[in-house]
Amino acid sequence: MSVINQLTTLIQDSSRVVFAPDIEEKYLSDQLGRKKGNASALVFVNSTEEVSAVLRFAYKNRIPVTPRGAGTNLVGSTVPHDGSIILDFSKMNRILEIDSENFTATVEPGVILEDFQQYVENLGFFYPPDPGEKRASIGGNISTNAGGMRAVKYGVTRNYVMGLELVLADGTVLTVGGKNRKDTTGLDIKDIVVGSEGTLAVITKCLLRLIGKPEKSQSILVSFNSLQDGIEAVPIILRQNTNPTAVEFIERKVVKLGEDFLNLKYPDPEAAAYLLLTFDGAAAEIDGAIQKLSDGLKDSSRRVMILDGSKPELDAANIWKIRGCLVKAVEAVSEQEPLDIVVPIARVADFVAFVNKLEKQSGMRMISFGHAGDGNVHLCVVRGDRSNEVWEKELNANLEKLYAEAKESGGLISGEHGLGVSKRDFFFAQTPAQNVDLMNAIKKSFDTKGILNPKTSYVK
Repeated sequence: MSVINQLTTLIQDSSRVVFAPDIEEKYLSDQLGRKKGNASALVFVNSTEEVSAVLRFAYKNRIPVTPRGAGTNLVGSTVPHDGSIILDFSKMNRILEIDSENFTATVEPGVILEDFQQYVENLGFFYPPDPGEKRASIGGNISTNAGGMRAVKYGVTRNYVMGLELVLADGTVLTVGGKNRKDTTGLDIKDIVVGSEGTLAVITKCLLRLIGKPEKSQSILVSFNSLQDGIEAVPIILRQNTNPTAVEFIERKVVKLGEDFLNLKYPDPEAAAYLLLTFDGAAAEIDGAIQKLSDGLKDSSRRVMILDGSKPELDAANIWKIRGCLVKAVEAVSEQEPLDIVVPIARVADFVAFVNKLEKQSGMRMISFGHAGDGNVHLCVVRGDRSNEVWEKELNANLEKLYAEAKESGGLISGEHGLGVSKRDFFFAQTPAQNVDLMNAIKKSFDTKGILNPKTSYVK
């Protein structure tokens, strides 16, 4: 029996172990499917004990390990390398506890975000993290510190992780964090693991913070004569202290893609740009916030539209569907490179203006939209009919310009997608060597032999 075939002795049901070359291609990539790696085995783990056993085996034999949730990652964080063992968590998908007195939930990492959110909302609770991909796993969300549309009010995934059960590279199982709302008892190990893209430890249980379900949620669409007007309205909205849940910006040309993709329509089609906002909380509080918003924007906006469903084009669900489908709408037209650059809020308009200028100069289509309330600009850089050679050359040239402008603006190359294998070169080019060395020293303290996701993100 070869070394790798010994995996079957570690798993209770040998049918949950698949060896190369019988591993389906989707497990060798991410959601986009364009960057592919190689693996020697795929293991559908079912318990912490199995994860620990596989990691002990891999550590002893110096075999790389790639953790995988729902596979919705966009930057290649789930791409295996060098004959990795892929740990698939789709079978570890149980909700283990809802603690209604402490407002916590304990779940396994393979639980799907939208299923979990629906489950807790039916019980009167609310789990705020809201990334665009609702079929992502909770473990994947934690590994990338997923943000999303509600981050402007509620924060990101990190703000809702109270504890983790982890398995280290050598198979050691430990628990970090807990149900206490305060903790200054030593270094916060869970916060180091959140956002580490599977490079430090493998998550096997997640203790999550819940809040009470808001009484009401109301969406508002505001149209503008220019994107500049729309972006300049964001600081006005934030200074009003109306506490919006989401503040999204979308150019009209981008909305048109979503409309065509779904056969739905936005109101006020003559507008150049929109802000899409949501408020949630008590009904009286929301009504006051909307009135304050309308008064504050009466001079700079075209229309302030309450999405109450009185007309088909004012149906909030349809409006949000168009916003949510934009990446898929672009993919339906052409291959594209999805970016999630983040800049200070005050620089969003300038950065989008730079994108539009670069689009004209380069001839490469660039579609921007995103979270105006926290400066997270999503970009789809579109391939069109370029050959592989031309696409790769021109894409890299334009990415260098986009990331350089982001840095000049005080921004970063990733707000919520992570780095994966796609952004390694740009990360190393923009990050001080001392910072990278410290990150890798932390990596080594968790994973002495460097077997966990060794080709991902900051790992040298």
